[in-house]
Amino acid sequence: MRRPSIVYEKSMAFSNRIIKLYKHLCNTHNEYTMSKQVLRSGTSIGANICEAIHGVSKKDFLSKMYIAYKECAETRYWLDILLNANYLTKLQYDSIAEDCNELLALLTSITKSTRNSINNS
Repeated sequence: MRRPSIVYEKSMAFSNRIIKLYKHLCNTHNEYTMSKQVLRSGTSIGANICEAIHGVSKKDFLSKMYIAYKECAETRYWLDILLNANYLTKLQYDSIAEDCNELLALLTSITKSTRNSINNS
């Protein structure tokens, strides 16, 4: 069996943190609208990475990785909103935003190198 990639493993860990954040926002703040948005986009990152890994071509892989990148950027947006609306403390935000930024950087690198590989073949 093939070993999962680093980006897959990090997205799985991030999804787990997002699920815990969703539960925290619902239980502590009775916040259901923004928490549902961050839940959907935050867990979608890993789902799209999984689809990319199992893609049928390099172009399919790249397309799914771009979607994962966009979902990650959206998640960062919702985290910013939650901080600005005082649903997250600065400490909570910094911790989860750091993980989000790390995923964004990985996805940026993956999409750039894959795009270059496709263009050069």
